[in-house]
Amino acid sequence: MTIILKNKKLFSISRKEDIIVENFTAMKKSFKFAQKSIFCALLCLLCTSWGFYAHREINKMAVFTLPPELMFFYKKHLDFITEKAVSPDKRRYIISREAPKHYLDVEYYTDSILIKRPDWRQASVLYPQDSMQAHGMLPWNLIRLTYYLKEAFLQQDVKAILKLSADMGHYTGDLHVPLHTTRNYNGQLTGQHGIHGLWESRLPELYAASRYDFYQGRADYIQDIHKVVWDALTESRNAVDSVLMFERTIHNVFREDKIYSYEDRNGKTVLVYSAAYCEAYHKALHHMVERRMRAAIKMTGDLWYTCWVNAGSPDLKLLGEPLLTEQEIKEDEKERLQDGVEGCVH
Repeated sequence: MTIILKNKKLFSISRKEDIIVENFTAMKKSFKFAQKSIFCALLCLLCTSWGFYAHREINKMAVFTLPPELMFFYKKHLDFITEKAVSPDKRRYIISREAPKHYLDVEYYTDSILIKRPDWRQASVLYPQDSMQAHGMLPWNLIRLTYYLKEAFLQQDVKAILKLSADMGHYTGDLHVPLHTTRNYNGQLTGQHGIHGLWESRLPELYAASRYDFYQGRADYIQDIHKVVWDALTESRNAVDSVLMFERTIHNVFREDKIYSYEDRNGKTVLVYSAAYCEAYHKALHHMVERRMRAAIKMTGDLWYTCWVNAGSPDLKLLGEPLLTEQEIKEDEKERLQDGVEGCVH
């Protein structure tokens, strides 16, 4: 494969199945600016919140934190809970008001919001609705879903239980991502384009299966959901400086031609951060990504369990299979069309 820029060969890429290729010897210094531009543009195609792999893993592993009487129901629908973990990301391309549910730009609200921690009613008075749509409403959205899931358990509405549980797992995952708490969500304000995908997608894909331990024990009842959600958001916010600083440090000691690689995925050559670069960043972070994923798994299980208990711990063994309406089937089809789309957003 050869990339051409204005009728001139920029660099060549050798393709080898299932092997990361690092053949940048044909690059020319006179095209360095164009090279970086192409890297940034392609990297933006690879990043999303946690990445589809990690979101699915968080929801799946949360099921195994539940007590037997609840785990029975969730394991029965494990495929749905796992697959629908990425539905909120897919809806961003279908529903215009979906995106703000995934993040909170603390810079707009100022760090004092992490101390004041207003509920939705208080926030609606303090901040204009259009500003909240622009700068995010992640914690309030997640807390709102806990009320809905409790009601779904009360009503024995299997379809609502499953959909809300899957969505809740997704937003809980987002809550544990430092880059979801800042306007600089992809390093675009500090010249670190692509860090979103590096932290949230590339590292879990490389290390989760072989190095991360996701066993979290049994889910616990949450006495104060508001506090737990805001505590998690505050922890994520406090990690932003480290996420950016460590990547900047690693970037400064790596040669430009060693930062990126090409990888063959399903017959397509895609640009990724190199294995060596990821290893250096992973070590610098001291397992931060693993810790945040573990915390997201635990909180997801805790929230599901808490909503069930708050609904009176109903027996779910007699619930049947969810029956989709024609409209819901159409919506599922729209989501499936987004299977290959992972845009660079909060």
